[in-house]
Amino acid sequence: MSAGVENEAIVVRLRAAGCVFAEEEAALLVEAAASPEELEALVRRRVGGEPLEPLLGFAEFGGLRIHVDAGVFVPRRRTELLAAQAAGLARPGDVVLDLCCGAGAIGAVVAARVAGAVVYAADVEPAAVRAARVNLPADRVFEGDLFAALPAALRGGIAVVAVNAPYVPTDAIALMPPEARLYEPTVALDGGADGLDLHRRIAAEASSWLASGGSVVIETSREQSARTAALFEADGFATRTVVDDDLDATVVIATRAP
Repeated sequence: MSAGVENEAIVVRLRAAGCVFAEEEAALLVEAAASPEELEALVRRRVGGEPLEPLLGFAEFGGLRIHVDAGVFVPRRRTELLAAQAAGLARPGDVVLDLCCGAGAIGAVVAARVAGAVVYAADVEPAAVRAARVNLPADRVFEGDLFAALPAALRGGIAVVAVNAPYVPTDAIALMPPEARLYEPTVALDGGADGLDLHRRIAAEASSWLASGGSVVIETSREQSARTAALFEADGFATRTVVDDDLDATVVIATRAP
């Protein structure tokens, strides 16, 4: 079978499995496979419902290829707004924290766009930490619960905290696409009864870790954004909300008073 005919056959199989971007996915799978046998195995797994990015070993995000493994939260395109806003706030030499970092995609974008930014990251999920240590300096990626994972020396010195904490209400997880709810860790998805459990904790804890005038940039939904902002305002932050309709993305930027 010629390469062209084989590729078209892969596209047909992917389309039948409901893959919207079958042509693009087929090309990526062909690129990733080292042999015809490996290609067939990858296609079979993709047709079976596994997410594309862990099969490839990377996710495209913010102009970078971010290493991802099976069982790790895959960075969404909407989160590129969060990464861009965090990079826009950071200056050379600033300490930036990618909190609830997953594979460290946000931190990697900030490091690529802001020369001299000193990027740290933390996540509670061990698999995420392993992936983030591939994408970021390994000695700056910490495992643990929110700010408790960090070395005490960072307290009071962080210029920007970029956060994509879980914000899906628990009951809504069952409505998520199977690629997320079946293959990504629940701890990376579940935001509690109203989706804001982690937002409450971050708002309460962030101030003591930020430098004077530092900011938290946190992803939320359009529907939840007013409540997310109110949580930070209650802890003395000034807030503004940024929306990108093209990305279907919303972030709240909460700034500590100088």
